[in-house]
Amino acid sequence: MDPAGGCPHADNARLLARNAVASVVLPGDVEGMAVLGHDALKEFLAHPDVAKGAEHFAALRDGRIPDGWPLRTFATVQGMTTADDADHRRLRSLVSKAFTARRVEELRPRIETVTAQLLDGLDEAAAQGGGVADLRSHFALPLPMGVICELLGVDAEHQDRLHHLSNQVVSTSIGPKEAMAANRELVAVLGTVAATRAAHPGDDLTSALIAAREEDGDRLSQHELIGTLLLMIIAGHETTLNLITNAVRALCGHRDQLELVRSGRAAWSDVVEETLRWDSPVSFFPFRYPTRDLTVDGTLIPKGTPVLAGYSAAGRDPSAHGPDADRFDITRSGGARHLSLGHGPHYCLGSPLARMEATIALEQLFTRFPRLDLAIEEAELPRHASFVGNSVQELPVRPRG
Repeated sequence: MDPAGGCPHADNARLLARNAVASVVLPGDVEGMAVLGHDALKEFLAHPDVAKGAEHFAALRDGRIPDGWPLRTFATVQGMTTADDADHRRLRSLVSKAFTARRVEELRPRIETVTAQLLDGLDEAAAQGGGVADLRSHFALPLPMGVICELLGVDAEHQDRLHHLSNQVVSTSIGPKEAMAANRELVAVLGTVAATRAAHPGDDLTSALIAAREEDGDRLSQHELIGTLLLMIIAGHETTLNLITNAVRALCGHRDQLELVRSGRAAWSDVVEETLRWDSPVSFFPFRYPTRDLTVDGTLIPKGTPVLAGYSAAGRDPSAHGPDADRFDITRSGGARHLSLGHGPHYCLGSPLARMEATIALEQLFTRFPRLDLAIEEAELPRHASFVGNSVQELPVRPRG
């Protein structure tokens, strides 16, 4: 796996032409595997003999993974993404109350207001920048970051630093010292957030998690609390940030599809779903581990192997999506089937919120600036330095009415 990331689709197509499952070499020469095919990935994500707990990671358990390994946090953070069975159900139930359909719908007016305010800021930034502004930093980032921080009760003063640190955590190209420093600082910032909410509880998820008790009286441990906050911050804004960015890029490059929505022949939700399939916000997500030797689509995955979920590859798998799988088409027959929000017991808890944020963002953006377009060629956009996140580092646009 190239730690510098880049556009994954050409490499994915070459791998898929060979097999739905591939052997990969992770940073630090750690042997792993990736499940790329749609059907194979769907089977793997829901398989009862596949776990998320780090105790199943053979190389880590045997002491062969150094502390500064750039992907170590994905394996060792304590929270829903590394919990199995009863532990996973316990942690998920505590958080799920914040993401019920009713609770998410209650956020709609606030999201609409924040979106409109950010579009004013994008317009002002363009006026000061000769007609060009970075849509990613002025719009696609502060919307989901602001919403998730409001949900968690995180003060505004921490938001920029949390984004910077979470961006480093999902990077696969930084060195061991930088990775360890970013993790330490991120835990420290979240510890400050938790301490503030413990001393001054509010109507927010962090306060609720601190106060929550299971029937047997157990609370979240401090490690579980920090791990859960870390997960919510990263998953709650990085993925939606990439989703909005990728959708804008897709529509700017496919004006015929944009016209379908503007004319009422398709919905903004169709754009969101097709973007999730065609250019998944997450390319390869770490990790899952077979608890026994497992054969997936004819390929043996040995027990204890760290496995990447290849969402960007599965989204363009011709065997599942047809010979035109690499075409962006919001009117795709049967809708855009995809696994980009997961499948099985670890299906993305925040998917209704991510979908709402992206749909509102795109509708307001292109209603306000119907002639919005990229300020530089798509091929010149700098890509994420990671094979986990799938997007660009900036998106200079001309927001024109």
